[in-house]
Amino acid sequence: MKFRTATSSRISGRALAALLLAAWFLLTPFGASAQLAPQDPRAEPEAATGWQEKAPVTAQRHMVVAAHPLAASAAREMLRRGGGAVDAAIAAQMVLNLVEPQSSGLGGGGFLVYWDAKSKTLVTYDGRETAPQAARPGRFMANGRRRDFYSAMKSGRSVGVPGLARMLELAHAKHGKLPWRDLLQPAIKLAQDGFPVGERLNKLLRVSRASALSRAARAYFFDKTGNPWPVGYRLKNPALANTLRDLASRGAEAFYSGPISAAIIGAVNGAPGSPADMTYWDFSSYRAKERPPVCAPYRAYKVCGMGPPSSGALTIAYVLQLLEPFDLGKEPLNPNALHLV
Repeated sequence: MKFRTATSSRISGRALAALLLAAWFLLTPFGASAQLAPQDPRAEPEAATGWQEKAPVTAQRHMVVAAHPLAASAAREMLRRGGGAVDAAIAAQMVLNLVEPQSSGLGGGGFLVYWDAKSKTLVTYDGRETAPQAARPGRFMANGRRRDFYSAMKSGRSVGVPGLARMLELAHAKHGKLPWRDLLQPAIKLAQDGFPVGERLNKLLRVSRASALSRAARAYFFDKTGNPWPVGYRLKNPALANTLRDLASRGAEAFYSGPISAAIIGAVNGAPGSPADMTYWDFSSYRAKERPPVCAPYRAYKVCGMGPPSSGALTIAYVLQLLEPFDLGKEPLNPNALHLV
């Protein structure tokens, strides 16, 4: 993915706040660039926190790659229990919703590319966020002028109708092997029992301003002195665990109707400055879509990926077409080759 038992359907106010917290962080800037220099055009929506060089890894049967080791572990467990790639991706995504809420979660959208080795077919799933029905071309204008990018991005009007839950449910219906409720259990357990705060989350919190966050966000991510929880601190989110239990029990419908959608609509429509105009119809009418992949030839290969509204596969196809006339493998460290790449 860049891809629990039976419980009460009641969701507490804290559960709704927890889910909204993940949604809000996904759809607003959360880093030094956004908080410390909102007018800087070079600022990044999510600040970089360094990189690590690692040795290559090989595998014979399967491999899971995720942004957090706990997410990869949850996905691997699904594979060990007889699940398929989609089962593993869903388990990983639900854990990421908890441990890396600044990067992904149920409050946003996503894409999924699925290769069926048995039938030799490739399909893609579109769970991109959609604009509310009331959205109009002048949405980000003020007094006839375009609003500042960062103030517009942090406003309620920048939030789209989330599509991730519907997309994952659609992909699971087509390709899943394990019960839907089982896929959410690792995330539920981690949310209930706690997970160690990772280095990346801690760094992003340290460069952010606690005062710029909502009261619920400050109470969850920062201690009483205003400092972010340190690396290794066991952070619990029983409210999110309750929300995930409801999603495990009732499926994606739990997200798109009832208290969860009502709380999200209330939050974005009540956002200060530029409130949104989202409705219950926007949520109830949302549908994820199965789309054909975008493919292009490159030498002896056929390179495929997610088509619009994603731009990744199209961009890669164009770049590969430009590079194809050049023999990059002949002198890979040649300055001209490095310049082309």
